[in-house]
Order: sequence, then structure tokens, then C-alpha cells
Amino acid sequence: MPAHLGRLQTSSLIKENLASALKQAIMDGRLSRGQRVTEGRWAKEFGVAQASVREAINLLIAEGFLVKDAGRSARVVNYREQDVAQLYEVRSALEGLAAELACGKQTDLAPLEAAFERMFAMAESSDMKALIQSDLDFHVALIEASRNPVLAELGKRLLFPLFAFVQIQVLNSGQGPEAWIDDLPHHDLIVQVIREGNPSLAGQFVRHSMKRFAGSAYAVWQNIGGSVDAHYKGQKSRSRKGKSAHV
Repeated sequence: MPAHLGRLQTSSLIKENLASALKQAIMDGRLSRGQRVTEGRWAKEFGVAQASVREAINLLIAEGFLVKDAGRSARVVNYREQDVAQLYEVRSALEGLAAELACGKQTDLAPLEAAFERMFAMAESSDMKALIQSDLDFHVALIEASRNPVLAELGKRLLFPLFAFVQIQVLNSGQGPEAWIDDLPHHDLIVQVIREGNPSLAGQFVRHSMKRFAGSAYAVWQNIGGSVDAHYKGQKSRSRKGKSAHV
């Protein structure tokens, strides 16, 4: 093997290992949500050059675990309740449009179906990391089914950091797959309505489903104390109060 190829492989391995170590620090809570990730600190801790840490940070930005504004240090992804609500409003518009375009272009739905099957299998096995990845794969497949590269790029910019945030919250809380199991039928129906080929119906159903997904998303991801059951009880209580108010 030429020497320069060996150096390239070594450099790639170093940045991937550093990215994994930084991701683990996020999952362990040593890097908290919104915390700055400074190259100097982690270069010193890992005993590597700052350039290697910079490359690892860029990998995690691409995966969505870190975010970076122009001229500022990278930070661990973080969302407030208001942020989540607004993201779902935009997702509803983008993914609803993607469903409409997929119908009109008769797109191959095999990637969407495969992602749903993985979601179902991972929910049954309670593999939360793989379940969240499969959920992300499903929605990426949905926006890519539009065959509109601009829409797909915008969608990915929203989805990657959002799902990274979900993974951080869920794995830290020890939450199980209950919320996903409740929503699996809606993911299956998304595939079915797109297959029917009615753009208006598909778009409406996806937007309706997004409202459902958003309804309890933030509270469930904030399940730090393992309080999913309490959250659902709270939902039922609020529902009863709402009905009483209307009466």
C-alpha cells in the first residue's frame, strides 16, 4: 500500500474514533445539551491535534449531534418545547408536500417500506438506538421519495439534528418503545396512502400524522425520570378536562 494511502486511512480512523468518543461523552452526560465543544479542551483530553478534533466535530455536525452557527463554537444539539413545536410545523409542510410529489411521480416505495419493517422489528426487540435510526430512515426515505433534491436537502437539515436530540434524550432516560409502538400504524398507513396515488389525500394524511407525532413528542423525550406512564395519564386527564370544558 502506498504510504500516503496508509496515512489517509489512519487519519480517517482517528477522526472516526474521536467522533465516537465525543458522541459517548454526549450520551454519558459529560457534554450536556447546548454545551460548547471546544477543540482545545478535547484535543488535550484525547492527546491529539486540534485539527483531528475539528474533523471529528464536523462528522458529528453532519450526523446532527452537534450544531454550529457561523463564527461560533460547535454546541451539543438542544431544543426547547417551542423549538420542537415549530420544527414539527415545518416538517408537516415538507413531508406532506413530499407525499404529494411521491404520488405524482409514482416513486418506488421500497426504501420507505424497508424502513418501516426495521422500525417494527426494532420496536419488538426494544432496541431503542436502532428504532430511532429506523424512524429517521423512514422519514428520510419519505422526503427522498419526492424526487425533489431541494426539498430533500431542507428536510435532512431538520431531521438529522432533531433525531440526534431524540436519541440523546431517549437513551439517557431509559425510555422504552411504547410511544413508537403507538405510532407504528400511522407510519404503515403513510406508505399505504402514498401507494394509493392520490396526492391530495396523501398530503393531508401525512400532515395529520405529523400533528399526532408532535402531540406528545417533547414531553415523551423529556422522560428523564422514566415517566412515560405518568405523561400518558396526564394526557388522559387533560383530555377529560377539555371535554368537561366543552360541556
